[in-house]
Amino acid sequence: MKTNWGTAVVLAFIGFITFIMSFVIRMNTEKKYDHQLVTEAYYARELSFQQDMDREQRTHAEGMEPRVEQKAAGIYIYFPEQADMQKITGKVSFYRPSDRAEDFEVPITLTETFLLVPAPQLLPGRWNLEIDWQYGDDRFLTHKKIMY
Repeated sequence: MKTNWGTAVVLAFIGFITFIMSFVIRMNTEKKYDHQLVTEAYYARELSFQQDMDREQRTHAEGMEPRVEQKAAGIYIYFPEQADMQKITGKVSFYRPSDRAEDFEVPITLTETFLLVPAPQLLPGRWNLEIDWQYGDDRFLTHKKIMY
């Protein structure tokens, strides 16, 4: 049987639409293609973005930026030596860009000049650190990206 070009075009459209629809359904139903925002309250955090940038600039300008070092025991976060360690409070948030389920927070309670996050808590790969801390009445913020 001989087909004309109109029938071939219609069959090509039907084949293309079938392919696209199967792709869309597969992407929405399979767990390995789970699409997620970086944080739960993404839009609420976006509203405070300028305040966070100002805090981060002030942290850098005043020389209060914590130093982050990776060692075999884990990640060491050293706070400025001029600060009284007993007056430092806050939290360190670890964000894993590849898997939100691995995100966690560590409260800052210092007895030494550093905070240690043990290696067993950290999977190999990229981590985004957000060090949000307070010293007296001043609040500071630092963002770091590390490969562990």
